[in-house]
Amino acid sequence: MLEVLEFAFFQNALLAGMLASIACGIIGTYVVVKRMVFIAGGISHASFGGIGLGYYFGIDPILGAFGFTLAAALGMGAVRLSAKQRMDTLIGTVWAAGMAVGILFVYLTPGFAPDLFSYLFGNILLVPAGDLWLMGGLVVVTVGLVMLFYNEFLAVTFDEEYATIMNLPVRAFYLLLLALVACTVVMLIRVVGIILVIALLTLPPATSAEFTARLRPMMLLSVVLGILYTTGGIWLSYLLDVPSGATIILIGTAGYAGAVAVRVWNGR
Repeated sequence: MLEVLEFAFFQNALLAGMLASIACGIIGTYVVVKRMVFIAGGISHASFGGIGLGYYFGIDPILGAFGFTLAAALGMGAVRLSAKQRMDTLIGTVWAAGMAVGILFVYLTPGFAPDLFSYLFGNILLVPAGDLWLMGGLVVVTVGLVMLFYNEFLAVTFDEEYATIMNLPVRAFYLLLLALVACTVVMLIRVVGIILVIALLTLPPATSAEFTARLRPMMLLSVVLGILYTTGGIWLSYLLDVPSGATIILIGTAGYAGAVAVRVWNGR
């Protein structure tokens, strides 16, 4: 069974899972604590528009998704802050418009899009080495920004009004947080696909929140859980010859359900 570790595709898959776990453990904690899960859902589905544009213009669909998703996240945040629109309305609009743009441009692209389903449902076993460099760069940027502005993100996440009173640039940090969510979503597309991104972004932090309420330990535990979920999912999907993304999510779901059960049992 261990001979599979000699294959480059399996090594790439394990490394991709580890990089994605670091990003989703850190940014996912902000998403869960600030209750932005559905914002992340809207951003993830909007990324399909960038994939469609990538196919149409002949560029890497992941690069197309990166630019489109970042623009969608910042646009949604700017409209919410400036025009005082309801967030659920903006999420629905961005979600639907992004999917529509993706479907339209995939349809207009000559020929057949052979990798389209890998972007929808993910296939971590097919992550190319070039994507690992992109994922590594995003992880370095994400970790660096969170370390640099940890206290500012903490204030904006827990109490925007207090952060405003303290003269913090709440608008800038809110948009920066949405931009980091967008970058993390793009990283997770290769791992679990657009449809399942929300799960991997929220399950490790939600599980760790059952054991600690402090932000920093929650992030660290989320990263560890994410690595366990992705590594376990990759191994199990290889052994059973089943889709890797769905396997990773089911292991994460079992972990979250187990953590809730333990807390409820201890609270009796």
